[in-house]
Amino acid sequence: MSVKLKSPMTRLFTILSFFFFISSIVMFQISSSRLTDAKEKEINSENKTEDDVYDYLEMFGKAFEITKMRYVDDVSNQKLIESAIDGMLSKLDPHSSFLNKEDFKDMNEQTSGSFGGLGIEVTLENGLVKVISPLDDSPAYKAGIEPGDLITHIDDEQVLGLSLQEAVKKMKGEVGSKVKLKIFRENSEPLDITLTRAIIKVDAIKSKLKADNSVGYIRLSTFNENSYDELEKTIKEMDNDKIIGYVLDLRNNTGGLLDQAVKISDAFLQEGEIVSIMSRQENNNRVFFASEGDILNNKPLVVIINGASASAAEIVAGALQDHRRAVLIGTKSYGKGSVQTLIPMGDTALKITTARYYTPSGRSIQAEGITPDIEVNRAKIEEIKESRIFAEETLTNALKNDTKDDKKLNKKEQAKKDEEERDANDYQLLRAIDMVKGLAVYENKNFTKPKIEKKIEEKQSNTTKK
Repeated sequence: MSVKLKSPMTRLFTILSFFFFISSIVMFQISSSRLTDAKEKEINSENKTEDDVYDYLEMFGKAFEITKMRYVDDVSNQKLIESAIDGMLSKLDPHSSFLNKEDFKDMNEQTSGSFGGLGIEVTLENGLVKVISPLDDSPAYKAGIEPGDLITHIDDEQVLGLSLQEAVKKMKGEVGSKVKLKIFRENSEPLDITLTRAIIKVDAIKSKLKADNSVGYIRLSTFNENSYDELEKTIKEMDNDKIIGYVLDLRNNTGGLLDQAVKISDAFLQEGEIVSIMSRQENNNRVFFASEGDILNNKPLVVIINGASASAAEIVAGALQDHRRAVLIGTKSYGKGSVQTLIPMGDTALKITTARYYTPSGRSIQAEGITPDIEVNRAKIEEIKESRIFAEETLTNALKNDTKDDKKLNKKEQAKKDEEERDANDYQLLRAIDMVKGLAVYENKNFTKPKIEKKIEEKQSNTTKK
């Protein structure tokens, strides 16, 4: 028994086919009028292959109608078309996708620096959601979620079989609501972690003075539209004669806006190429160069990277490494060397991979990553907690601490103390600070001369003047 297709759908397909047909004729006539006979033969050969597009469009039209009629549940035309577009793009590479109205809104909120959720960057790997990086001070960060963790279940529902966008939507929800994640971590038992959704405010820059206020530490967590301005402001406020050098921490920085990566690279470079972008369309190829001026006045700079440093973070690290402006330490970066362009279509958009980027020396880091100059792995420090089985608080009818509630007033102090403890156990950061000190000794001659030698030179200089 055959199924007769509905006439409205047939008319829709006919209109689409006619549109593509007319467009191809016009494009062919324009191009052929400008080509030589040899070129015409080449184009004719290509057109013979491209004629297959109409067969595939007809196939798509039939698949659309059959799905609309025969699928077990009633599905809207919008969902079918949007799913088809997203499927077309997502099958090309992991970073291309279709953004519906809601997704497009979320994308704009993320690049502007404020959005709701768990504060976690994820990708899809072998059907599971893989954590690229938790954002600083987010619910995911505070719960101890780490780069490389695999999320297998969301609220006790397995993620296998879900698209990345479907999994992300399940993790989103009203601010203050909770979500349960089952985490698989290498060399560990499965973890059940419950997170409370929150408004995520992304502070691109955090800074502090280290090593008796002699080393400036700058943590750059993302490349949003405020990153460069915040960096410039931070360095101007921090810089003084006592600072001998800086540490730029790009660990767990998954990237962001290209123009911000270029500006931040330029801030540390006096001249030369920063990054080049190459695509199939030559008119879209671009090369970015540094302008004169070093925001650090050529003071030593050490950059820390790890396996979650990606995209824009790799542009900065690669440029500074190629120009020998900074020493890179840590572990190999993520290896995302492709450029995505956001193409708005009304209240939706296409996020599509349009080019590859290359470091100043011509390196493509796609699927390869940036290798640090000095490899420094994160040290595993075992925390031994003292047993509280036999203590005053465990005794029957023990008196309560009458000042315990006062601790609630010191959350900021406790957070500061926790941060100081993390820094004290951060092996990569400690080695970066040591490296800055070493570079300062090597580059600053006055700094390296023994005090007695300086006194002799000063005395000779004064004698000569007299």
